[in-house]
Amino acid sequence: MSLEVPAALLERAEAGHVDDAEFVDCVRQSLPYAWKVISEAVEAGEHATPPPSEKERGELLRALASDAIRGALERHFGRKLAFQNCHRVAAFPFAEVDSDNYREFISPVAQIRNQSPELRDC
Repeated sequence: MSLEVPAALLERAEAGHVDDAEFVDCVRQSLPYAWKVISEAVEAGEHATPPPSEKERGELLRALASDAIRGALERHFGRKLAFQNCHRVAAFPFAEVDSDNYREFISPVAQIRNQSPELRDC
């Protein structure tokens, strides 16, 4: 799942000049399902609905597996994104990264509890 990068943005990147707003807009337009999921997690604290297809699953994995994309989204939304599997995403205010809730969400115990046979391929 690649980003759809406009020619003008690619030219600026090749010159070494891309700001977060341009990059975030490229992500928003290229990965609309991932944008929707992360926006919902920011609003509600967590998103836990499985993606409707492999395409959407790929978008979410692409957004959260890339350090550059994830970091830009975290800066844009002002939240630390936490990811357990192909659909379970939480968004914590940066001030809560050292909280019990955050530590529980990212714990191995929570990861194991969130597994199921139908999600083993995600």
